[in-house]
Amino acid sequence: MEQWLKDDERLDYLLAEDLRIIQSPSVFSFSLDAVLLSRFVSVPKNKGKIVDLCSGNGVIPLFLSARTKGEIIGVELQERLYDMAVRSVRYNGLEEQITMIQGDVKEIPATLGIEKYDVVTCNPPYFLAHEMSDKNLSEHYAIARHELHLTLDQAIESASRLLKQGGKAAFVHRPGRLLDIVTSMRKHRLEPKRLRLVYPKLGKEANTLLIEGIKDGKPDLKVLPPLFVYDDNNEYTKEVSEILYGDQQ
Repeated sequence: MEQWLKDDERLDYLLAEDLRIIQSPSVFSFSLDAVLLSRFVSVPKNKGKIVDLCSGNGVIPLFLSARTKGEIIGVELQERLYDMAVRSVRYNGLEEQITMIQGDVKEIPATLGIEKYDVVTCNPPYFLAHEMSDKNLSEHYAIARHELHLTLDQAIESASRLLKQGGKAAFVHRPGRLLDIVTSMRKHRLEPKRLRLVYPKLGKEANTLLIEGIKDGKPDLKVLPPLFVYDDNNEYTKEVSEILYGDQQ
């Protein structure tokens, strides 16, 4: 085990997928948002080429590998997170399906190729650069959470450039940026087609949105039923529990 882990890293289970992932409390741990995005996005089951932007420690490529036999490429700017992702892919024996690339999302279409991919996913930084209220964030978390190196519009533009006509892009973000997201998607030829809002529990405001668009698609947005994370007992709802732990019936 020691050969796989560095510093304060640990090996966590992705229970529903029967996989393991390397995480670090001081560098990066994935959130529920990444899990929800990996389940929300439409992916071809048996083939296809998928790119995940802002991959962090590779959690979305790992989740997607359980849903598709397609080729998956993960792109991460930060060397430490990229290194964690590469080791997680190797630990799970998925090197033939998942390729991690260390690179800048803004530049990656020129590297990987324009209009060559079927699906792009992205869990971008949520907060504007000036919104860094927590000055104690590690550099890794600050870059992952704030638009220090990548804006929302730049992420959406790169996703569009990577996609074939008719390809799908899916994003997870905060509801307060919904109009920014839709405006940017349309500017970059991604027509929003599916939207789902995620609520902490019944009676609370939505705190997460999932949105999927089709490149050069026709206008026709479907708003899916809401997803509630916790029930009245502050336990995961049945749907979220199945997403995280699999169907344990």
